[in-house]
Amino acid sequence: MIRPAAIGDVPYIHHLLEIYAAQGNLLPRTMNELYRHLRDFFVVEVNGQVAGCGALEIFTESLGEVRSLVVDDAWKGRGFGRLLVQRIIEEARAIGLNRLMALTYVAPFFHKLGFRTVPMDTLPEKVWGICVKCYKYNNCDETAVLLELK
Repeated sequence: MIRPAAIGDVPYIHHLLEIYAAQGNLLPRTMNELYRHLRDFFVVEVNGQVAGCGALEIFTESLGEVRSLVVDDAWKGRGFGRLLVQRIIEEARAIGLNRLMALTYVAPFFHKLGFRTVPMDTLPEKVWGICVKCYKYNNCDETAVLLELK
């Protein structure tokens, strides 16, 4: 079941994100940051356990981003990542965003959901708002993908 994240989910969301950050697959987020951005998050819950999460971050009136998309290794291969992204797409449409982007190491996953690869410089809201602060800024190895919502 996909649902909005709750306060009690934050420690496990943090745990999942730390695992992926240690592997270099996403940027770490502090517990404090997760509490502040809790309303951005959705989780997939199986038998009362959080099996994965993803967040919708809003940059402008027209652009949002899929962030912090992770699935616990024990639950991989069951379509939970796809379900989380589909829920984030629904939310982005519901609030009126025109475009949804992600920076990813698995572009084919997003391509299957309708996203297309785009040059990073077509997303200045992300690059100048977030990326310039990233330790990988000058050597970014992620692929930018974009979904037109309207």
